[in-house]
Amino acid sequence: MGTLRCFLVGFVGVLLLAVLIQAQDQSGFISIDCGAPAYENYIESQTGINYTSDASLINTGVSMSVESDLQGEYQKQMLTLRSFPEGKRNCYKIDITRGSKYLIKAGFLYGNYDGLNKIPKFDIHLGANRWGTVNINNGSYEVDMEIIHIPSQDYVQICLVDTGHGTPFISTLEFRTLTNDIYVTKSGSLETYIRWDLGSNQGYRYKDDVYDRYWGYGNINNWTQLSVSVSADALVQSVYRPPAIVMSTAVTPPNVSAPLLLQWEPDDPTDQFYVYLYFMEIQELATNQTREFNIVANGKLWYSNCSPKNLLVTTLLSKSASSGKEIIFSLEKTNDSTLPPIINALEIYKVIDFPQSDTFKGDDDAITTIKSIYGVKRDWQGDPCAPVDYLWDGLNCSYSKNESPRITTLNLSSSGLSGKIDPSISNLTMLETLDLSNNNLNGEIPDFLSQLQHLKILNLEKNNLSGSIPSALVDKSKGGSLSLSVDPNLCESGQCNEQDKESGKKKNIVTPLVASVSGVVLLLVVVAAILWTLKRRKLKALIVDKDQSQIAPQHTEQDDLLLPFRKQIYSYSDILKITNNFNTTLGRGGFGTVYLGHIDDTPVAVKMLSSSSVKGFQQFQAEVKLLMRVHHKNLTSLVGYCNEETNKGLIYEYMANGNLQEHLSGNRSKAKFFTWEERLRIAVDAALGLEYLHNGCKPSIIHRDIKSTNILLNEHFQAKLADFGLSKIIPTEGGTHVSTVVAGTPGYLDPEYFTTNRLTEKSDVYSFGVVLLEIITNQAVITRGEKSIHISDWVRSLVVKGDMKAIVDSRLEGDYDTNSVWKAVEIATACVSSNMNRRPVTSEIVIELKESLSMEVARTKYRGNHSSDSGVTLNLNTEFIPQAR
Repeated sequence: MGTLRCFLVGFVGVLLLAVLIQAQDQSGFISIDCGAPAYENYIESQTGINYTSDASLINTGVSMSVESDLQGEYQKQMLTLRSFPEGKRNCYKIDITRGSKYLIKAGFLYGNYDGLNKIPKFDIHLGANRWGTVNINNGSYEVDMEIIHIPSQDYVQICLVDTGHGTPFISTLEFRTLTNDIYVTKSGSLETYIRWDLGSNQGYRYKDDVYDRYWGYGNINNWTQLSVSVSADALVQSVYRPPAIVMSTAVTPPNVSAPLLLQWEPDDPTDQFYVYLYFMEIQELATNQTREFNIVANGKLWYSNCSPKNLLVTTLLSKSASSGKEIIFSLEKTNDSTLPPIINALEIYKVIDFPQSDTFKGDDDAITTIKSIYGVKRDWQGDPCAPVDYLWDGLNCSYSKNESPRITTLNLSSSGLSGKIDPSISNLTMLETLDLSNNNLNGEIPDFLSQLQHLKILNLEKNNLSGSIPSALVDKSKGGSLSLSVDPNLCESGQCNEQDKESGKKKNIVTPLVASVSGVVLLLVVVAAILWTLKRRKLKALIVDKDQSQIAPQHTEQDDLLLPFRKQIYSYSDILKITNNFNTTLGRGGFGTVYLGHIDDTPVAVKMLSSSSVKGFQQFQAEVKLLMRVHHKNLTSLVGYCNEETNKGLIYEYMANGNLQEHLSGNRSKAKFFTWEERLRIAVDAALGLEYLHNGCKPSIIHRDIKSTNILLNEHFQAKLADFGLSKIIPTEGGTHVSTVVAGTPGYLDPEYFTTNRLTEKSDVYSFGVVLLEIITNQAVITRGEKSIHISDWVRSLVVKGDMKAIVDSRLEGDYDTNSVWKAVEIATACVSSNMNRRPVTSEIVIELKESLSMEVARTKYRGNHSSDSGVTLNLNTEFIPQAR
């Protein structure tokens, strides 16, 4: 038929025998009892499988046992588990053979191990991708997740992810090697949907199955069950090797003329399924009896004239996947047949794509080595770069289609590092930013740092480093390709005074990274001039804004020396070249005009201060100083700045897709219409950036101008907060700041902050809530008319009525998960509460938005369990499949 192949194997060859021997001696098995005592190694009595403890594979989590009532019902490996009460993502890293095909199984038995009688729900990740959600309907039943997968690395990472619905845990992890010529797909991995032994009333696994596949049994309805005793040695097998005990039973319709129907309704009609049907005649047919049938799939002939033979396994499988709102396989007797159809077993697998590549192996190995050598005390679990939501703290990565992510930023500032700068850092060959400041590193600055071809920012300040700076780094700094920050006791290579070293005297030499100064006298003159300028400026030219606590003096080129951090400094002539004489305008704001520029071949956004901007200089200084301190994947990055007399400008990373408001309003020429899932991802990105400012920075930073125009989107539509000119640093945790001048944007401005002048993180939370309402509704923040209405009041009036349809952007046309939308509305309305104390903190907002997102993703990507019984139809419902005990 062109869409099907039939494996009829007449002989058991040497190769197949070798596979059988390998499986039976478990050389292709990895069997891990999670939570078992350290170094425990035992043979499970029922299966003969050799299990080992997970203690050597993971250093997080706690070992627990299920309640005593279940101790006699399940096999030993299910009686213990590892629970993960701390950390968002906890991962196992299992060494395997790259390129081999594996059946990977994860087992979960809650068993009220924690005494709470509250079943958790959490996610499981396979490497850089989300595998699925662990849903447990009954705490006394085992739940298994299986996937057939070919790893691209020589290891696999299995991660348990806390989604805010209880503590993740795992009972078993098992890997079974398969031959590469079975379960072949055009793309993607295969998630087990159904594997049934038809005609049986119990389940089987190893040693009955050489691959340790578990064959369950399902709802047979009124089908006629057949069985016979079959010896494994007597069977003529197919390459898929279904167990003899499974093939010894079958089902057939009670009515000779009735078809056998196999049907299921995917939750998502775009899901794709591969079907494997197993046949063998187990009845002794008389000379005048024949059994022959056709197989019809969704109304189209799938295979014709199938006639199973006695003790000969026939495996029928599809070359291409099936999909649709309902999938029906009908086994229909031919006109020449005297007997009805028969089927012994079936397997159905759903295609699951893992689009995100694992982090480039060289980078993964390097950062893992760095973690081990320095004992980094961070939540570094799983893949370093992916998924993006679980990017390792202190890292930024580049993501390109069909390529592995590469680490571009490593920020280990204030991480308690000691010892020398380790050579493993040199293996991060795409590194652009390296920050090792505020640690206890010693020794000299190694030459290998100058070999990092893409390095643009290197901060080694506040360490115990000694000796000279490699000349190649100095040259790069002088040439403008590297922003280098070091302690003043270090000197250029060849300029250190060896005699002072021998006499024990320590000479402080300011590293001449901007201009080379020769002669002690000249150096003293320059220092004296700087001190005189500072004194003169203090006495005569200070303009103090008490609210901003910033200094806005009459500016000279030496003002750059006041900045406590070094960053790439550009001259005005550089700005003219970068922007091609301000040829392309990206936008205009209160600060000034934003222009498109290019540094080498990289696009940038250049924001120039307008001479008419009254407080522009304070905002300029505030933004430079803040962006020197903070680095996060959801905050726009500062590339450099220009501070030359009256010409002042900021150079940012270019955000190719503009701001959020442009897309919601449709005002952008190529505005993208965002689905509900895309809107939630943007909201999560923005919340993560805000959460970093509030909780990741010490002291905390309050943005003060959160609005949809200050949420920018890069080429991948990843959202980042921008415009930090009004940001304030709150000196004490949980404290407040009394501001003499309230700053912010009407509509987004916290009314309590406006009336009391008391500024806290909750002021940003209010503004974020307004943005979230914009994302949900696509309504104006303030609707003008006879009576102006704020978006929060409009939404509340509809919430009271329960009219969600009127709240949500009508352009979505109902294409969303209702619960997901309600959760987002609840978060947003809580954020805009008039009572500051009733607003959630940003960490809570992140958790709730991620939960809302997971609901929507589940709607579009993951199936539910549904069934309906009818006649001689086998409804393929996984909910009631008993598990091995």
